[in-house]
Amino acid sequence: MDIGAPAPTAPLLDALVRLREAAAAARFALEIPGAEQARAVRTELVHQLDDYVLPRLRRLDAPLLTVVGGSTGAGKSTVVNSLVRAPVTPAGVLRPTTRSPVLVCHPEDMRWFSDTRVLPDLTRTTGAGAGHETLQLVASPALDQGLAFLDAPDIDSVVTANRRLATQLLAAADLWLFVTTAARYADAVPWDVLQTAASRGTALAVLLDRVPPGAQDEIGPHLREMLVEHGLGDAPLFVVPETVLDAGLLPEPVLAPLRAWFHDLARDAGQRAMVVRRTLDGALDSLRPRTAALTAQAGAQVDAARQLRADARAAYAAALAEVDAGIRDGALLRGEVLARWQEFVGTGELLRTLQARVGRWRDRVAAAVRGRPRPGDDLAVALESGVALLVGSAAEQAAERTATTWRSTAAGAALLRDAGLRLDRVSPEFRDDAERAVRDWQAAVLDLVRREGGDRRTVARAAAYGVNATGLLVMIAVFATTSVIAPPIEIVVAGGTTMLSQKVLEALFGDQAVRELAADARADLLDRVEALLGREEQRYARLLAQHATLPEDGAALARAAAAVERAR
Repeated sequence: MDIGAPAPTAPLLDALVRLREAAAAARFALEIPGAEQARAVRTELVHQLDDYVLPRLRRLDAPLLTVVGGSTGAGKSTVVNSLVRAPVTPAGVLRPTTRSPVLVCHPEDMRWFSDTRVLPDLTRTTGAGAGHETLQLVASPALDQGLAFLDAPDIDSVVTANRRLATQLLAAADLWLFVTTAARYADAVPWDVLQTAASRGTALAVLLDRVPPGAQDEIGPHLREMLVEHGLGDAPLFVVPETVLDAGLLPEPVLAPLRAWFHDLARDAGQRAMVVRRTLDGALDSLRPRTAALTAQAGAQVDAARQLRADARAAYAAALAEVDAGIRDGALLRGEVLARWQEFVGTGELLRTLQARVGRWRDRVAAAVRGRPRPGDDLAVALESGVALLVGSAAEQAAERTATTWRSTAAGAALLRDAGLRLDRVSPEFRDDAERAVRDWQAAVLDLVRREGGDRRTVARAAAYGVNATGLLVMIAVFATTSVIAPPIEIVVAGGTTMLSQKVLEALFGDQAVRELAADARADLLDRVEALLGREEQRYARLLAQHATLPEDGAALARAAAAVERAR
């Protein structure tokens, strides 16, 4: 990129804006390997685009911004104050000292930084900064025009917000002035930050502070060797001996080499252009590997979410299969249901219900007067209770299986923990919903008997005289195998009912029409159960939808990165 060329064309800026939007939209919420690092990379990338790359590309002629960074107590604020010969940023022995960043520039350059062109999420103030969200602006005629200094918080501060802000500010710099001391220049944290500068091609100058007398010839060359080893061998190195401060400022002779270097940089437009070009190109070059890492993590997030979703589906599919098996194996026709069936058949209620309309209306009126349920009501209630219990048990097991499977992974365990919901249990309203669904199904069976019986003479005759009884027989057929139905028929015979009663029962259960009705009724019941279980499963799906990375997020990142490369 030629720094002296006209402002970049719209395609590059548009591509960078799309990359910024794609990165900001990508969610890496699932706790899988690499997720935490991806979140940090995403945040840094978005901040650097907002704070440096986009504003610098839009105004290549803006003043050169030097961010002064370093370890706790390295003397960053003292260096900035000494360069402007005034206490513009607080320095002291209490740590951490710098709580909000201070930007110092020539009065003519204040217009460049008073708006939100650079560091848009920091509020501007001309007074003392109130916290990490503010940027204090200070005008100083002691500085050369075209050059600004920003005093950043400690990169190794005990305050997490300080460290994060320091990282953000360093990424917004045209030039780093990295301040370290003779006692701490080999610490790990500073070199991690310097390695970031090397990987992104950021322009860098290093100031080695507080070098004891006689140690300069040893420490200076050693630090130079370390810079070379880390790919930073071309960074200017300034050494400041241990000295007594003059009113809190470094003596002018001590600071003279650093001041002269910055003075030359401010006066030489070509040199400034080289610094900006190097840092800007380095930042643009770093976008590709960082975006590639985000794209890979987005794919891993999608895979993890799909697996969690598949685990939930499998658990509830198994629950539906359990209900189906429970319906077909005749288990429901034991206990209370069997007792009510025996009463219904053995006491002759079935035959009375299948007799003439007069008899049916007589029973209804008598039941209303005497307060007793209509014939077969007890059996219907027992069936409702039995089916609801079967469905509820299957749903409970599905919830437990899903939660157990999710808890076996870091991603699933974190989702369940953060949700604050008891997803290992059925919903509070599930049991009422299950009972209501079974009652609705029973009503649908009666409607099915009325609707379908017209074309089936045997069933039609029974339906005409007793829809409720015929419907109950169809329901029993839904839950029964031949071996299970046989005992109640034997009870009819043993109870002294007439041969006609047995013939009617045999006709109803043996007729193909009734079998078809039973098959339709069974399918309808399973559809209703599937809907119930599906709503329960959706609890897990909704939780995933709130946190999971979308498949198109990774694709959007890849497309945006490719567009940036083409535009460059």
